[in-house]
Order: sequence, then structure tokens, then C-alpha cells
Amino acid sequence: MKSLLSIFLACSLFCSMSCMGKTSAATNVEAAAGDSVATVYYIKDITPQNLVKVYEALGRKAEGNKIGIKISTGESNKSNHLDTALISNLVKVINGTFIECNTAYAGNRNTTEAHIKAAKEHGFTDLAGVDIMDAEGEMEIPVTGGKHLTKDIVGKHFADYDFIVVLSHFKGHQMGGFGGALKNISIGIASSNGKAYIHSAGKTELADEIWSNVAEQKDFLESMAEAAKGIIDYTGDRILYINVANRLSVDCDCNGHPETPKMGDLGVFASLDPVALDRACVDMVFNSDDPGKADLIERINSRMGTHILTHAEELGVGTQKYRLVTIEE
Repeated sequence: MKSLLSIFLACSLFCSMSCMGKTSAATNVEAAAGDSVATVYYIKDITPQNLVKVYEALGRKAEGNKIGIKISTGESNKSNHLDTALISNLVKVINGTFIECNTAYAGNRNTTEAHIKAAKEHGFTDLAGVDIMDAEGEMEIPVTGGKHLTKDIVGKHFADYDFIVVLSHFKGHQMGGFGGALKNISIGIASSNGKAYIHSAGKTELADEIWSNVAEQKDFLESMAEAAKGIIDYTGDRILYINVANRLSVDCDCNGHPETPKMGDLGVFASLDPVALDRACVDMVFNSDDPGKADLIERINSRMGTHILTHAEELGVGTQKYRLVTIEE
């Protein structure tokens, strides 16, 4: 199993490195779901200015009366969620509203009141509006071609937005192996009940039944990919993706007491293809010279984390073949 994974990662890295280029402008944008090779833009230094650079490189402007910025507000002050000072320039350029949904577990964000309080404590309400999209209920959107899900259950307010900027903190995850763009649009946009629906691979739609109906790992990962497909089919080209690979704990931002990061920061990545984007981040973790990568790699492998990429590609969500374009500083 490990040897097959190593071969797969080596092939993927060869694709990215053999096509690597540099740019200082938005040129040759190829990344769209369905293309044989997607473009992933990369910049090493993680600064407010460079988040704007990768956004502009994509060549797709966030436009419309209401623009949603999908982030994780973070479970606690100890969580490694994105710092508001880091994302402030980008948020001002986009002029959007932070969008989230309530969690399906007991904690600091399982009710709208508690969630808004957490967002305020973490500085998000000082930067932009915060919309807990399932505060007034939920809506269903279809999922076609899935093995487990026939629909995705999302916050009712999701329908209010003309464009979605998916701003994800790439890191490990205690259940999914890693969390990036695909997790942010599947579990992240799902309502509290929708999270239960995904975690159970379609067995229950009730948040209070989530832990008694947790699916087998492979089925859970496939269900996340299927929910992501529902979101992408719904939004069409009114969506784009940015991953910030910093504070690389093995635990996600939904963990109020995450493991201390051992691996150094990697950089900022952006694409119009979420599969290619997450694949590029995973590849850079596996091929890093940082000795601190071992724990994160173990977390990804032990949770079969890359299977979400395989199933998403099978569904036509995107491609794992990509061209990595490094943006000049």
C-alpha cells in the first residue's frame, strides 16, 4: 500500500514539477473542472499582499451583489484558523461577507449565538460581516452521480450569494486526514444536519444522531467529495479557491485543543480547480525537506486522506494533474 502511494505521489510531483513556470501576472489560466491539466498558482511568502496576488493571478474576479468568503471561524483561541490580519487585504479587495454554518458537535460553534460569539472573539466581525448560513434553516441541492449522497444539505442563506471565494486553511484533520478546499465546501458549507448527512454517508440527516451513524472511512471521504460536487454544480464558475498552508497542525481548526504544528509553513496556493489545489498542497507536504512533516504525513495516510481526491476526480469535480505556476515576489 505504501509503495503504491509513493509511486502515485512521485508521478503527481513529476507532473507538477515538469510543468512548473513563473509569472507575475494572470496568464495562461487553464484551471477549470474538466480540463486535463489544471493550473495552480503558488507563492511561498505568506503575507496579506501575496494573498491578493494569488487571487488576481486566477483571472476570475469575485463579482455580484453578495459575495461570500467561506472560511473557518475556528473552535477556540487555541485553534490554528486563519488570522484576520493576514486575510484583511484580500477581504477588503473582495468586499465580501464571511460565511459559515453551525457545527454538529458540542462546542463553541454549535448554535448561531455561540458561533457569532466565537467569530467576534477571533476578530472576524471587526473585518467583515459574518453570516451563519443555517441560522434560519437549511436547503437541499442535488448531488448527481454519487455512490452515497443524492443531495447536499446546506445553510438556507447559501442561495443569497452570487459568488463564493473559498478561503481555506490547509492543515491536517483528525477525521479526514487533511483539510483544504474540498473539505471547506463540503463539510464547511453543509448545515448542522448536513454535516451529519455527510459524516454518515447518507444514513441520517439529524445532527444529534451524527456519532451513532458515523460511516466507514472510505465512505465518509467519498461523501465529502460528493457534497463538494453538489456545491460546484450549483455555483458553476461563480467560485474560486485559495489555500493558505501555514500553522500545519495535524488537527483541524474545529479542534479547540489542536496538536502543536511541527512542520514549517509552505505558502499560498490558488486555483479554479479544488482537486488540483488540494493535490498540490498534499504533494508539497510529502515532498518537503522539512523533517517535521512526518506527523502530518502519518495523519494523511492513516486516514486514507487522498481518497477524497480520487473520488472527486472520478466524479468530474476536477483533476489531480496540475501545472504549478510560481508567482514572482
